[in-house]
Amino acid sequence: MPRFRLLLEYDGSQFSGWQRQPLRETVQGVLERQLGVLCGHPVTVTGAGRTDAGVHALGQVAHFDTAHPRESEVYVRALNATTPEGLTILECTEVSSEFHARYSARYREYLYCLYLRPEPSAIQRHRMWHVGRFLDLTTMTRAGQILLGTHDFSAFRAASCQARSPIRTLLRVDMVQKDQEVHLIFGGNAFLHHQVRNMVGSLVQTGLGRWSVQQFEYVFRGKDRTQAAATAPPWGLYLTRVAYEGGGGS
Repeated sequence: MPRFRLLLEYDGSQFSGWQRQPLRETVQGVLERQLGVLCGHPVTVTGAGRTDAGVHALGQVAHFDTAHPRESEVYVRALNATTPEGLTILECTEVSSEFHARYSARYREYLYCLYLRPEPSAIQRHRMWHVGRFLDLTTMTRAGQILLGTHDFSAFRAASCQARSPIRTLLRVDMVQKDQEVHLIFGGNAFLHHQVRNMVGSLVQTGLGRWSVQQFEYVFRGKDRTQAAATAPPWGLYLTRVAYEGGGGS
């Protein structure tokens, strides 16, 4: 059957995560329901990353197969007309049957947004983690550089993580302050469950001066999740980019 690739963005506050769940509105569930109507048969949608409830996406990639293909533009128009406002299909393209949104991905990038102003934002409260205090970005950057490369990330791995190995390769860690916001960017081949949010939680401890860079490194090298900081909330996290061999991606 022909295979189609979707490029999506969504507001995670409106969904109970990516993965389909009974009696809950999820991104995968919404797409499969509407594509089933469009295609005239049950459709399975596979995403590049299974974002948790509350987590946003600006560049999620997914694929589906159908026995009754239509023009790509038809899927874009029809899905945008019938899915919730918090979900937008940006692109749809027909691809080879060898393409797999998850397993073909070679690079993923996440953005985490922090808000420093003491007063919370009435507008952005579902878009950023309100830290409400000054962060020492120089110290946080020094700690973040320790994460670059191939390491055992057990210290930042969720207890529920089902990955076979805690070894991951982190290729990018950048931090940028924009007025009252701090943006943390993480790029790598793949991530463990809650890895980004757990790294952010410990980096914020360092930025607040509660941990030294040496303590951050000690916790990381110790590979013990119970010694790391609490998990950062989901609403500050965005899946921004997924890249594939040959230059394709979001």
